[in-house]
Amino acid sequence: MTFTLSAIPVELDLRNRPLDWRVEQDAALTISAGEHTNLFIDPQGQYSEDSAPRALFAPPEGDFLLSARVQVNFASMFDAGVLLLYEREGLWAKLCFEFSPQRQPMIVSVVTRGISDDCNSVVIDGNQVYLRVARVGGTFAFHFSTDGRFWHMARYFSLGELDDLKVGFSSQSPRGEKCTTVFSEIAYRLETLKDLRSGE
Repeated sequence: MTFTLSAIPVELDLRNRPLDWRVEQDAALTISAGEHTNLFIDPQGQYSEDSAPRALFAPPEGDFLLSARVQVNFASMFDAGVLLLYEREGLWAKLCFEFSPQRQPMIVSVVTRGISDDCNSVVIDGNQVYLRVARVGGTFAFHFSTDGRFWHMARYFSLGELDDLKVGFSSQSPRGEKCTTVFSEIAYRLETLKDLRSGE
């Protein structure tokens, strides 16, 4: 199923159909993930999951910035709202606003090249934060912000050679019954990030 968002220049494709989803009049996107939904490949090889609902689009060639204010109704451990880069099964990366085992909202990033490399960053006060993905040449950077103006880098990485990259939004509830994420203030710009470390 495809749909449009005013901030995105091409159609988005809805995959792993969610419990519910909608686009609000202010162009906010809401995705509700059902129970035991996740995107993760365990480094120990014990399990692999690719069930989290997502809305993805193919970005035009060149550098870009994709950002959104992400609000999550945290209830269960690992509930999360996600900005996602997806090439294919086993090659993807996600920037998450996730509920930790300590029941604290946290910035988490996962880079997957066959297996997932999972990294917890900082705790966030409250249930909303700004997330951003930047493509800079053959590399990517993940940033977060509490005010949408001053950005902090969470991850800088490469996924290697890419032929069919998609980017977009996802919600997950690996241990719970439901997780609803609202993506608002969505912005997509075809420009190059000036400074990876400062996030400008």
